[in-house]
Amino acid sequence: MKDIEKIKMIYEGKAKKVWSTDNPDFVIMDYKDDATAFNGVKKGTIVGKGVVNNTMSDLMFTMLEKNGIKTHFVKKLSDRETLCRRVSIVPLEVIVRNITAGSMAKRLKIEEGIVLPRPVQELSWKDDEKGDPLINDYYALALELSTEKELAEIHGAAGEVNRLMKPFFDGLGITLVDFKLEFGKTADGVLLLADEISPDTCRFWDKETGKKLDKDRFRRDLGDVEDAYAEILSRVESGIEG
Repeated sequence: MKDIEKIKMIYEGKAKKVWSTDNPDFVIMDYKDDATAFNGVKKGTIVGKGVVNNTMSDLMFTMLEKNGIKTHFVKKLSDRETLCRRVSIVPLEVIVRNITAGSMAKRLKIEEGIVLPRPVQELSWKDDEKGDPLINDYYALALELSTEKELAEIHGAAGEVNRLMKPFFDGLGITLVDFKLEFGKTADGVLLLADEISPDTCRFWDKETGKKLDKDRFRRDLGDVEDAYAEILSRVESGIEG
């Protein structure tokens, strides 16, 4: 593939910028150090977060691709930039939960840390102005956010991602508590795993100490945020290389 040039920024979100390129089939994702929580209510900066999230996402997408998961990842361009297939994001976020934590524990008024006998998949309507409300498949279809075929593919892919990532992180001494996924469609309708897989979008607990190694350190003012992000990346890099 010849070198692809960045043209103009077409989207800026809370954690990334997306740039068009001279090839309409590809975009460049540029990861920022900006940090937000509680739908943008809390804002701050995690120094080096963009580098960690970009590198970790690229490693995880590569691992998933090797195991049959179709993703938007093409190649890493720099510490903060990655070339991706251009997709139209399906306005649904899929949250896969293995252990009670975060909004699930708060919503159901149960304690965090309960190991679920089977994974739970939640859907939320990806809309910042609405606060990303929790919905189910019936809402997704009635609101025409997705088709039945797409929903089946999304749920199937999310389950497979969980089956691949849980043992991977377990081998690194990390409990994969929960994580969020997004999917997008190419111009010819192929559904791909998109967005990122990082401490921003996953909950990681150290298996021995229970230490949180993810964005909860920022959300809950636990401190050592940069160190936690760096530790996760270091473990993932050693696991991939090993």
